Amino acid sequence: MKTSGYAAKSATTPLAPFAFERREPRPNDVVIDIRYSGVCHTDLHMARNDWGWTRYPLVPGHEIVGRVRAVGSAVTKLEVGDDVAVGTIVDSCGDCDQCKKHQEVYCRQGPTLTYNGQDRLTGEQTHGGYAKHVVVREEFVLRLPKDLDASRAAPLLCAGITTYSPLKTWGASKGTRVAIVGLGGLGHLGVKLAAALGSDVTVITRNADKGKEALAWGAKHVLVSTDAKAMQAAASSFDLIIDTIPVEHDVIPYVALLDVDATLVIVGAITMQPKIDALALALGRRRISGSGTGGIAETQELLDFCAEKNVLPEVEMIRMEGIQHGFERMERGDVRFRFVIDMEKYAG
Repeated sequence: MKTSGYAAKSATTPLAPFAFERREPRPNDVVIDIRYSGVCHTDLHMARNDWGWTRYPLVPGHEIVGRVRAVGSAVTKLEVGDDVAVGTIVDSCGDCDQCKKHQEVYCRQGPTLTYNGQDRLTGEQTHGGYAKHVVVREEFVLRLPKDLDASRAAPLLCAGITTYSPLKTWGASKGTRVAIVGLGGLGHLGVKLAAALGSDVTVITRNADKGKEALAWGAKHVLVSTDAKAMQAAASSFDLIIDTIPVEHDVIPYVALLDVDATLVIVGAITMQPKIDALALALGRRRISGSGTGGIAETQELLDFCAEKNVLPEVEMIRMEGIQHGFERMERGDVRFRFVIDMEKYAG
């Protein structure tokens, strides 16, 4: 089916209008009119080929909120008019141990990415949410709860699940001492979600004034990472630290903040070659780990949890035509805290 959106034609050219064909809907497919598309830092990395595996033309966007336009003959759980969402993956093998555990994001054969992926049947390139429509297999379409503000929900599909998944995996609950490093798109949602889970939340930031804003979202403490005395006083005081910083940085200062058997989880999509103080890890039986986004069931759980607890990202709405300016602002950190493209205003 024909649709239109914005695409990167190369690593050095601005995103520009792009008309293209979505696959013809299969019996188990859902056709979605896209209403809102979140702007993730990954979109910027992929558009500029920072990781070296982008294929052009590229239509970014893996935080999608929309409404069902049509359903295939084999679709049983969704109907025309339903409010729905699509996250970072749109298919997986379905047969491996991870898929059977509803952890499709860790599919042994590799999940099909929402954009810059490869359709498992035809081999054609997948394109994302910076467009008017998307066609997705039913099993990878999420229901948007009625109590969740559709205009603000899109960042939950990546930033939200990327912080929610490690919080759940490492047992964040009432009384768990959780620290969130960084207060950008991921970090501010990490604070809100950890607080909603009942954890004792600390924000670790270089900017004390920015950290204070997190107190209104449920954080109890602000730890300034450039304050050597404060960092020393906080040694061995956290059960879980989630590092959301999106650029290369030194993680060693945070290791000392872990208590015995505690974990530092890196969720920023970055490449690092840090020096590891093995003695500091061994003496506290501490762990450094990573975490991806989340499986489909866990992402649906997140959406339902956010509706119940009224957890929503802080967003700024932009027009599709202004995406290049949005990229430039995001690169210099001039966004509070996540951009969302209002696709309903895009004429296409």
